[in-house]
Amino acid sequence: MERDQPGKRFTSLEICAGGGGLALGLEQAGFDPVLLLDNRPVACATLRENRPGWDVRETDLLDFDPVDDQQVYDVDLLSAGLPRLKAAAAVARTRDSNTEVDLVKATIMLMHGVQPRALLVDNVPDLVTSDSYMHLRSFIEDELTHLGYACRWLVLNAADYGVPQDRKHGFLVAFKGGLVRTFDEPPAVQASHLTVGCTLHDSMASRGWHGAREWARQADRLAPTLVGGSWERGGADLGPTGSKKAWARIGVDGGTIDDEVPPVDFQWIPSGGRSGMIRLTVDQAALLQGFPTSWHFAGRKTARYRQVANAVPPPLARALGTAIAGTLGASVKPV
Repeated sequence: MERDQPGKRFTSLEICAGGGGLALGLEQAGFDPVLLLDNRPVACATLRENRPGWDVRETDLLDFDPVDDQQVYDVDLLSAGLPRLKAAAAVARTRDSNTEVDLVKATIMLMHGVQPRALLVDNVPDLVTSDSYMHLRSFIEDELTHLGYACRWLVLNAADYGVPQDRKHGFLVAFKGGLVRTFDEPPAVQASHLTVGCTLHDSMASRGWHGAREWARQADRLAPTLVGGSWERGGADLGPTGSKKAWARIGVDGGTIDDEVPPVDFQWIPSGGRSGMIRLTVDQAALLQGFPTSWHFAGRKTARYRQVANAVPPPLARALGTAIAGTLGASVKPV
């Protein structure tokens, strides 16, 4: 998918930008970032490679002071693709310091200095729905209310916006003043969901594999949620045990990521175990996330996969960004 034609454009500051899924979708919806922050060199390299004109800063959110970058003051949107909070069950088991919670709070405190017209925060659905995060939601709402913002909490499934995954995201959307009353949740973009087979058939057949059509025909469902895993340990795989079992049901080995798609003579025999299953590549994972083929990821295989799987799918970001842009645009009175 190429960028939308120029029209009404808005400004944004993006923090924890990662591999660019949120920023790309927002760009397609009409938002041009004045600054993007991420603390990982490989993510910054990805952003710079794809958008040389963007101002990308390698820095930790906890170290960022907007007084040094006053171009971010009063932007239209502050967007944040924050690291995933722990699942509700994990929260109940630990009392350790939680860096992810600290980053959520730092994002809200950044609103004091930046004062954007709107805020968009992406995270896990539990942030929106779980009692484990009730106190964090209260903190967020209290701080934003003090600053003159009103909030909406949303859980959206990327599958409803053209992404062939059963992938739910939790979002916080906030607007200054009374604009939140005119904000509408983005409608689903299609009546039926894309399937894994439909999305990946051409890629699977690109080296002449004779079994590509047979495999694609039976891969007639949504993919389970791609999981990036920890940056600190392990290699790339498609997710936890339940996800691997779901992948196995369509003949995919979810325990690893391959360098290339199947060759012409590959023998697909899923009943024979992992050796008879196909393996996805990083580029195929990116297709399942809704990235265009023109978007390239920097780094080695595991780092590339983590950027892909941890991203907000661009079509989901675009749909939400379009809804936010519509609210902001409607509030601008003609001169």
